[in-house]
Amino acid sequence: MNSLLQLTHYIPILSTFISFAFAVVLYRHWQIRKPAYLLWWCIGVFLFGVGTLTEALTALSPSGWNDFILRAWYISGALMGAAPLAQGTVYLLFKKRAADVMATLLVVYILIASLCVSLSPVNPAADHLKLTGIGTFAWTWVRMFSMVPNTYALIFLVGGAAWSAYEYFRKQGTGKRMWGNVWIAAGALLPGIGGSFTRFGLTEVLFVTEFIGILLIWQGYRLMTTVEAPSIHPAQRAPETF
Repeated sequence: MNSLLQLTHYIPILSTFISFAFAVVLYRHWQIRKPAYLLWWCIGVFLFGVGTLTEALTALSPSGWNDFILRAWYISGALMGAAPLAQGTVYLLFKKRAADVMATLLVVYILIASLCVSLSPVNPAADHLKLTGIGTFAWTWVRMFSMVPNTYALIFLVGGAAWSAYEYFRKQGTGKRMWGNVWIAAGALLPGIGGSFTRFGLTEVLFVTEFIGILLIWQGYRLMTTVEAPSIHPAQRAPETF
């Protein structure tokens, strides 16, 4: 059982390669017309890969994480793991002016939170072989910052994809676009569920859910971009997520 748990610590290596490859695909897609939502998704997937990279480096290092890796993990994962993806969905759900304001507020909030995480002393007695926010930051209140971007992601990324899936089902029935949104919603939800287990020191659950989550999101993206939308009036069309 212990050996199986140890193996899960290397799953982030695969997640990192997948995330960076997916980010390249999104970047190439963005270059065609350069829409704001695709740029945000590209940034989000890239930062997701940065987060899993810190997990991979921790697993590969005999001494585990250092202060820089811990801070990078928390900022890229807990603060920015899904928020940029959610902001991409905001650009599809709202008018550009409103989306720009929301993006500005989100960036300012994350910058302030990241600064506090960067300045917080790290507990020297913390377990350096396991990444967790509990008991590692001397300023324990910095962990509260993650509530806002995670809620933002839950509402706009998971909720937006779920609502789009429902709208496609209601207007067009089952199809690739409906299932694409379903996979995106499920993939976005899984890392959040895994992240909740880190509060109990079970980071292995996070590694598994991150891996499955990024695969589901990429599958959803693939389904959303390999078919043409039916010829219906734009006002009747459900907002896409990818």
